[in-house]
Amino acid sequence: MLTPDELDRYSRQLTLPELGIAGQERLRSASVLIVGAGGLGSPVALYLGAAGIGHIGIVDNDTVELSNLHRQVLHTTADVKRDKTASARDAIVRLNPAVRVTPHMVRLDRGNVAGIIADYDLVVDGSDNYETRYAVNDACAELGKPWVYGSVERFAGQISLFCALNGPCYRCLYPDAPTPGSTASCEEIGVLGAIPGVIGSLQAVEAMKWLAGIGNPLVGRLLLFDFKSGQSRSIAIERRADCAACGARRGKGLSPTHAATTTARPDVEPSELAVLLQRPDAPDAPVVLDVREEWEWSVARIPAATLLPLGDLEAGVNSLDRARPVIVYCHHGSRSGAAAEWLRSQGFQARNLLGGIDRWSRDVDPLVPRY
Repeated sequence: MLTPDELDRYSRQLTLPELGIAGQERLRSASVLIVGAGGLGSPVALYLGAAGIGHIGIVDNDTVELSNLHRQVLHTTADVKRDKTASARDAIVRLNPAVRVTPHMVRLDRGNVAGIIADYDLVVDGSDNYETRYAVNDACAELGKPWVYGSVERFAGQISLFCALNGPCYRCLYPDAPTPGSTASCEEIGVLGAIPGVIGSLQAVEAMKWLAGIGNPLVGRLLLFDFKSGQSRSIAIERRADCAACGARRGKGLSPTHAATTTARPDVEPSELAVLLQRPDAPDAPVVLDVREEWEWSVARIPAATLLPLGDLEAGVNSLDRARPVIVYCHHGSRSGAAAEWLRSQGFQARNLLGGIDRWSRDVDPLVPRY
């Protein structure tokens, strides 16, 4: 039975006929593991804690940094340099002392993921890397644990529920992870702080729906949001019969990436580019392409470079000279790696500048500001 304090605390959601006292008791008896105490994990942890989930686990091996705080609202300025799991535990308990919180101050990987998630009813993934995401998916598929997926970048986000009700898993949608370095990180391309707040809140809603048995869960559906344009759409996902995680090939050939079968991208050292730029009239003189954003261009740039932000690359590709080699750079090399790979698929002789303009500043021209 709910206590008088619980009846008061949860009164606004208890009045929902779909939830009621029976649903609240299911939430209180449930356990949820939140992977990552960052931008997505913050609203998930706060809303699940506030809703009365009985046991919440938080797994993260990072510490709080000042640059986290514009989106990771679980933490405060006073928490900078603290373990995120400790900060998260304190924030949840301050909000709702009745919730039991278990910190897991480790990096989740294929060696420990099954042991950690085994004791939880549901997993909510707020990680920011493919290695962790695929490890979560494969362990959940193996153990029969549902998990709520969410991801964000710039002004966009997506969400789904995998490994539930005989529905698809993440590998049914994306069988293999991208080649390491071929996709940009949040640090590289940025994210508006409220975007993970919205997607994380939706993840919390899906978790509560599933645990309380409310409505239609996002099984077999991927919701995509473009908050810049204010548009959203839903994509149906079918379970793949030959899926390596949940289908006929279950457990066979699983790997967090397919890097072993992928040839390495051609890269160029900053010192090599510096030599090439000393011969601007040579037949092999490259086009130096900057795929960062305009504000980054205004802070620092490599001489003789041409600006074409990554988001505009496809539309502006015909402005480039296909007869000349192209060397692409960004801040640290992730965005430019993806751009160079795409340009090669379009017939260009494209190479990626290792370490981006940050390494150019360190190794070649210290007068170029670092940011």
